[in-house]
Amino acid sequence: MGVHVHKADPAGNFRELGKKLSNWGRWGDSDRLGTLNFITAEHLVAAGRAIRTGKLFDLGIPVGLQGIQLGVVRTNPVHLMSITPLDLKGRSDGLIVADDYIFMPLQSVTQWDGLGHVGYDGLLYNNVPAESISTMGGSTVLSIDQIAAKGIAGRGVLLDVARLRGVDRLDPDDVIMPRDLDAAEARQNVRVGSGDILIIRTGWIRHFVVDRSAAAYWNGNPGLHHSCAQWLAEREVAATASDNWMVEFAPANTQDFSLPFHSIVIRDMGMTLGEIFDLEKLAQDCAYDGVWEFFFTAPPLKVTGGVGAAITPLAIK
Repeated sequence: MGVHVHKADPAGNFRELGKKLSNWGRWGDSDRLGTLNFITAEHLVAAGRAIRTGKLFDLGIPVGLQGIQLGVVRTNPVHLMSITPLDLKGRSDGLIVADDYIFMPLQSVTQWDGLGHVGYDGLLYNNVPAESISTMGGSTVLSIDQIAAKGIAGRGVLLDVARLRGVDRLDPDDVIMPRDLDAAEARQNVRVGSGDILIIRTGWIRHFVVDRSAAAYWNGNPGLHHSCAQWLAEREVAATASDNWMVEFAPANTQDFSLPFHSIVIRDMGMTLGEIFDLEKLAQDCAYDGVWEFFFTAPPLKVTGGVGAAITPLAIK
């Protein structure tokens, strides 16, 4: 199984790795896209060729009150009707109208972490001060609507680490190391390259989509070790997503997260992270036909000042 990383793991060294992998200034001092810059027009054209059968997979979880959140940090979305056919009952023309609205934390369902989501030592990606985010103004510099304009579309590659281990889901203390990513590539006969959107399957989402236990889903988080950041940097990955709730490993029964992977990847490298993806049907199909690449698209809501946004990611094979 995986490598269990205790709290004593030298995550404090993440600053050294972050400095080594930093993309600050790489695309200019005013860059707000980070590693999404790796997705060029040529990459998009090539990614379109991955569509061969027209099979489409929705990788998002439903948006609703009976969702995945436990209400500790974020609540589930609240959906309300503002008008229903009953309100217009008796109209002579027979008109029927329904309308509605929703209240929700932007990161309470399948979502992207924007570049304003995590930083350290007073700074966010590309030397943007933490004070650029306020209660009244939101993220005034690294607003997620800027990456929405980029679209986050391109060649997606699924690496199924749970299948690599021969299990339907990883154990809560499993940590994915760079060698695991190499092994998944070799087993699946696929290679992650520049401009790709990497999607990691741990099987952890099965606690919710199969077992219907949100509590079990939040009690542990098998995921990437922070050393995987160098692997992502060497491959020039554009964005990374997973079916867990933090992409990186987090121990069970603790609120003391140091977030070394988030710190390196978001703050230093400028990489957008996707969380709470439902990869079960896609993974099953990829295992069946042996094709682990696809056209991927997941534009976030264009929320001015947002540091994260809900998405409905699609994989098209």
